[in-house]
Amino acid sequence: MHARGEYERIKDALDDADVDEPMTAREILRLLDERDEEFESTHRIATVLGREAERGEVEVHRGQPYRYEL
Repeated sequence: MHARGEYERIKDALDDADVDEPMTAREILRLLDERDEEFESTHRIATVLGREAERGEVEVHRGQPYRYEL
């Protein structure tokens, strides 16, 4: 499965929620759940967003825990 489809689902949910600050994978999963978007796990979200960060689409704020900014 190509991660872009998953990234688009995450991006659309964050855009719809008008998120303007970095979020943890757990916070993103909670937001997706509220919108009835099923996602495997926080680990999967981190993997998808990490790949997009390599392409320059996502900024990763390295801390405990990591936060992701689209």
